[in-house]
Amino acid sequence: MKRKHPPRPHRPSDRPHPERPPRREGQAPRPPAPRRSGPTPERDLQIGSDAWIYGIHAALAAIGNPDRTIRQIIIAQESVQELAPKVAAARASRATACPDATRLPRAEIDRALPRAAVHQGIAVAAAELPALDMDDLIRSVDGRSTTRILVLDQVTDPHNVGAILRSAAAFGVAGVVLPERNAPGASAVMAKAASGAMERVPLIRVVNLARALDQLKAANIWCIGLDGDAPQTVGDSDLTGRIALVLGAEGEGLRRLTRERCDALVRIPIAQTAVESLNVSNAAAIALYELARRG
Repeated sequence: MKRKHPPRPHRPSDRPHPERPPRREGQAPRPPAPRRSGPTPERDLQIGSDAWIYGIHAALAAIGNPDRTIRQIIIAQESVQELAPKVAAARASRATACPDATRLPRAEIDRALPRAAVHQGIAVAAAELPALDMDDLIRSVDGRSTTRILVLDQVTDPHNVGAILRSAAAFGVAGVVLPERNAPGASAVMAKAASGAMERVPLIRVVNLARALDQLKAANIWCIGLDGDAPQTVGDSDLTGRIALVLGAEGEGLRRLTRERCDALVRIPIAQTAVESLNVSNAAAIALYELARRG
């Protein structure tokens, strides 16, 4: 006598497919459903040749930057009355050539950009800014008695780097140094978060961050690291003169080699019963304010 097995539990893979009418002989297979054009949020466009910068502040700053080659300007037809005069003013402020704006329906701009892009009715296709190195940065501050530079150690979020650039522009930072690896590229997301500051504050990418700190120290620039375990607070330290402020990734902080290259370590006093640490962009803004207050 055969043993009866209990009925197998129903699984999603066992569900019957709805019946479809059989394809007639010689009939072409059904084409796949159309896919939306443009990149996905996970594949955000890099700002290089024929890539997009979007958002009012970021786009207008790019148009007004004579060092930025502009390929194309697109504004939404629905926003022409608001944006056309601003674009015209930005184009007039630069000495180098810049194309006229093309007007398109907002829905068409939506399809051309990443799904998460908040373009505010304007997008600019632009070439990459000229690359600068540490020698360029050091030459730019030569002879200054007061200098502010930021060094980022493995800060990987483009939103954070964009927000740091925005604070850097507000406090007159000469440049932001970050490693070529374990750092975000100059993406449209970063440009949007920077709100135009990417056009004003140079980004310096280096192969070796420790060596870059040595170059800064050789140029009589004090390298001060922000570290939550430092004995001195930023308010109790002498932060006048030529200063490079070094910030590490949120959570991990400064790497050992980076910390060892710093001339001194300081911390921002926070109520750790409330929060364990500050976001790196917030920490940068607080420290830059403290440096600006000292003069």
